[in-house]
Formats: sequence, C-alpha cells, structure tokens
Amino acid sequence: MIGKMSPATASTAARQRYYERWTYDARIFAAALAMTLPAICLLAVVLYARDLSLGLVWVLIAVAILATLWLATRLRNAVIYPLYTLSNLLEALREGDYSLRGSRSRRGDPIGEVVWEVNTLSQTLRDQRHRVEETSALLSKVIGATDIAIFTFDSTQRLRLVNAAGERLLGRSSPELLGRSADELGIADCLVPEDTHIRKRAFPGGSGRYELRRTRFREGGIPHELLVVTDLRRALREEERAAWQRLLRVLGHELNNSLAPIRSMTATLSKLLGQTSPPPDWREDAASGLAVIGDRAEALTRFMAGYTTLARLPPPNKRPVEIGDVVRRVARLEQRLSVAVTESGALQALADPDQLEQALINLIKNAADAALPRRASVRARWRRDGDNALIEIEDDGPGLGTTENLFIPFYTTKPGGSGVGLVLARQIAEGHGGALTLEDRVQAHGCIARLRLPLR
Repeated sequence: MIGKMSPATASTAARQRYYERWTYDARIFAAALAMTLPAICLLAVVLYARDLSLGLVWVLIAVAILATLWLATRLRNAVIYPLYTLSNLLEALREGDYSLRGSRSRRGDPIGEVVWEVNTLSQTLRDQRHRVEETSALLSKVIGATDIAIFTFDSTQRLRLVNAAGERLLGRSSPELLGRSADELGIADCLVPEDTHIRKRAFPGGSGRYELRRTRFREGGIPHELLVVTDLRRALREEERAAWQRLLRVLGHELNNSLAPIRSMTATLSKLLGQTSPPPDWREDAASGLAVIGDRAEALTRFMAGYTTLARLPPPNKRPVEIGDVVRRVARLEQRLSVAVTESGALQALADPDQLEQALINLIKNAADAALPRRASVRARWRRDGDNALIEIEDDGPGLGTTENLFIPFYTTKPGGSGVGLVLARQIAEGHGGALTLEDRVQAHGCIARLRLPLR
C-alpha cells in the first residue's frame, strides 16, 4: 500500500518537475514577463472603467505595486540562488573539498551547463589529488627505503626534509635536524657551487669517499637546494674485489702457462741426469729442455715488465703537441706493412708526446697484428671533434669478436702477447683527461680505435 505524500515532499517534487521542465533562461524570461502583468492589468481596468473613484484607483495601484514587488523578488531569487550555489561549489574547490556536487546539472540549460562543468572539474581534481597522494606516498616510501642520504634546504639553507639514510649519516633523528642551518649541521661545505663531486669526508655516521650531488629546484616560487650524498665505500669495495679477481685470474693463467712446462722439463731433466748410464742423445734432450725453461722464463720477464709499466706510469708532462707529426712518426715505425695516413691539417693539443706516441704505437701494432693474416690494410687519421682531438686507427682485420676482456690487464689471445698494450693506451688517454674506445666497423670488416684528447 502506497502512503500519502506529505505536503513538503509534494512541493519539492513539484519544484523539481518545474526545474526539469523549464530551463534557466526560460524561467528568467517568464518571470520578467510576469512582472509586467500587474501594471498591464491595472491599465486595462482603468481604461475599461473610467468612472472609478479616486480611492479605488489608489487601491488598485497599491495592489499592482505589491504584486510587482513580489514578482521582482521572485525574479531576483531565481537569478541569484543558482549563482550562490555556483559560488559555494567554487569555494569548496578553492578550499580543497572536492566531494560537493551541484544539483540540476544538465545539458541544454545555461546554468545546468555551468553546474555540469563544475561537477566535472571537481571530479577531475579529486582524481588528480588521489593520484598525487598515491605518488607522494610511493615517493616517500622509496626515499625512506633508499640507502642514499637526501637533504632538502630552503633559500636560507635550513633543512626542510631528510630521509632515514640522512638521519643515520648525521647520527641524529629528523626532529633534531629539521629547521637547523647547514652550518649547524656541519655540512655547509657540501653545498658548494659544484653540482657533482667526489670527496673523502667524515660524517658522524661514518667516514670514507662520498659522492655529493647538489641541484636546485623551486617550491612555491621559492628556491630550494637538494643535496644527495652517496656512500661509495661499498661500491668501491665491490669494484675493487672484482678487479682483484679478474687480475688474479689472469695472473694465475699466465703463471700456470709458464710454470707448468718449467716444472715438467725440470722433472724430465732430473730423471735424465739421475740415470747411471744416460742415453747417447741426452745432451740434445737437456739442451731442448733448457731452451723451453729459458723461453718460459723470458715470457715471465716480459710479463713482469708489462706489469711494472702499468704500475709505474708517471703523470703526463703536457705541452703543445702537433697531432699530425706524432701520427706520421708512429706510422713510419711499423715495418711489417704500410700504414696509410690521411692528412687532415694542423691540429695542436696539450699532451705528453712520449706517452701519446707510446699509446699510438700500441694501437697501430694491434691493428697491424689483426691485418697481417688477411693481408689487409691499416689507416690512421685525425680531426677536431668539438673541444677534443680525435685520432682514429682503422684496420680491415676480422674485428673484435668478444669485448668483455678487452681492457683486462695481461689478458691476450695473441701468441707472445703481454695483454698490456690496450690497457696502457687507455690509461694514457685517461691520464690526459681523454678516452679510448674500440669497436667493430659498421659496414665493413675490421675494427676502429678512437683516441680522444682534450684540446684545452
């Protein structure tokens, strides 16, 4: 059984049907026309009944005025109430409350269109705030879980943010750190003009080598500074351990290659000399065994000489050097084949001519070693590349193949090689502030070595 609708509910339902049936502009237009009805009616009555008394006329005028005022008030309310609703919705958006929604938002109605757009904007801002909050929560967890110390300073160099790693580095909790200046925290020297640098430094939470990275950003239009302190001790220990493992692997391989035949020949010669009546050709066997021992001892001598060269490379004695002269001179030293030199004009750089020459000798020797079995050619050229002098040594050999052990000291695949040439050449290049790279040629067989040296 359906109960009777209350008067208030019936009135609300009727008003809802009225708003759904009439658009905002139609309601305003109808209300404006209704305001003129009392005056029109009054005029019609006066014109129709001209013999009305003066008192009745004044009564009719008063009724018309009251009716006009009542209709004007209704028109005013019809105009301003939707504007108040929109004002409240916009105020809620300004205050960050995106839960409010305007009613009677529908297409085809001027106010309904505005309410619909405000509701859509509110939903969009609400979704964006949820995404920002989720991203900020994830970022906070990532910053808190990272082992890198992160500090944020405002324009007066007072600490505004620190993560758990920063607390451990400074040996204090965040409530004790926040709001203090960089001088009070003892890290003002870390906020130097350099953006990134590595420094050996002591902090309350430890000492060692740290990478200090500083960047600037703005928050609310105010400049801030972000300081990131990375502890390099663990990474350096891991890299040092890996380097020692590679070095010992190569050292063990080279020593075993030399000591195994020496041990075998020594045992054979001892057995030969221990015989009471040695065979007639024992002198030839002894000479052959001693020759093997001598060869392997010579190989060990070359190996140790290469190690000494790497370990005792002095810093470069830089002075102006004409790159073309050095390349042409080194190319003439290779006697096994002719090295084609491409003339590229004068180019001068600050370098140690002796070390540069040694690096080019090693690179051209490697290129010739690769080119000789195929009777291929070797080419050398130089040019300016920005602020660098670029020297290229190119061959038509078989190419690099695997590059994993390319710059491992003492690793070599060539008979009689020392495994030092490329390592020494790269060490010389880096000592000059440059670099050495080797890669296979793209559209042809062979390899190309690029040696870069800064011009200034």
